[in-house]
Amino acid sequence: MASPSHLLLIVFLLPALAAFSNAGNIAIYWGQNGNEGSLADTCNTGLYSYVMISFLTTFGNGQTPVLNLAGHCDPPSGTCIGLSDAIRQCQSQGIRVLLSLGGSSGSYSISSDDDATSVARYLWHNYLGGSSSSRPLGDAALDGIDFDIAQGTSDNYGYLAQSLLDLGSQAGTKVYLSAAPQCPFPDQLLGPALRAVTFDYVWVQFYNNPSCDYSSGVSGVAGAWRTWTSSLQSSTVFLGVPASTDAAGSGYIPPGDLTSQVLPAIKQASNYGGIMLWSRYFDRISGYSAAVQNSTQPKNLIPTNSTILIQVKIIQRCPDCNFS
Repeated sequence: MASPSHLLLIVFLLPALAAFSNAGNIAIYWGQNGNEGSLADTCNTGLYSYVMISFLTTFGNGQTPVLNLAGHCDPPSGTCIGLSDAIRQCQSQGIRVLLSLGGSSGSYSISSDDDATSVARYLWHNYLGGSSSSRPLGDAALDGIDFDIAQGTSDNYGYLAQSLLDLGSQAGTKVYLSAAPQCPFPDQLLGPALRAVTFDYVWVQFYNNPSCDYSSGVSGVAGAWRTWTSSLQSSTVFLGVPASTDAAGSGYIPPGDLTSQVLPAIKQASNYGGIMLWSRYFDRISGYSAAVQNSTQPKNLIPTNSTILIQVKIIQRCPDCNFS
């Protein structure tokens, strides 16, 4: 006698996961203008997936590290430790928060492998998963470190990046690494580090470089983009653009041009991740991210407000069962 079969078909209609929410895939730099609003307000906009707290402007070569957050707070007096609550609030929304090293002003360099190790330990204990009695941003652990290196030499940044990864690995914690090279390839200062270590995110600055930013047209941007994405296939690559005409000397892409011309030309890359904007201050004024957010997702992401259909089939065979 053949065994009876029981087929149970369950259909679930689930809202799209939070990872595919309205935020789009937009990274933003925060911390360089006291009029850009608070960190908590920045995250609460729902516009961003990554926020770089900028900048640690002095480090390396035996110097005492200096965190400069413009008019937001004063690290030496301890007023920045209150940012811990905002950092945790951002992270609870799925936003990754990183500390950005460097910037266009300040004093920074890594003089040797030993110097890189020392800086990595400082970052680990004062901003990441370690412990220190003098953490400038309080006890919240940031998700990682961003390299926005715009001066000095390229020496030893790869060793600094690897040292950060090693410290996280030893503690069983993932340290995310990001970098913001200029669009001419390879970047003079970050090129060696990007070759030596796999960075999770690379937001290439397609501004202030007329040879490859939007001053050279869509074809110029697309050509440089193909070089970057093909050379960094293990990293997720973002298109870095100014959030307004005042944010950079060249490279501004009107939102309509970005969504209708530039993004369709670069989304073909399998490691396209989204866009990076400089900066929160300019974006708050221009509304750039709000205008483009629905167009920034990689092609393989589920659209916002979509529904996931899941069918579960259970086949049960039981010779002695009596199914009604």
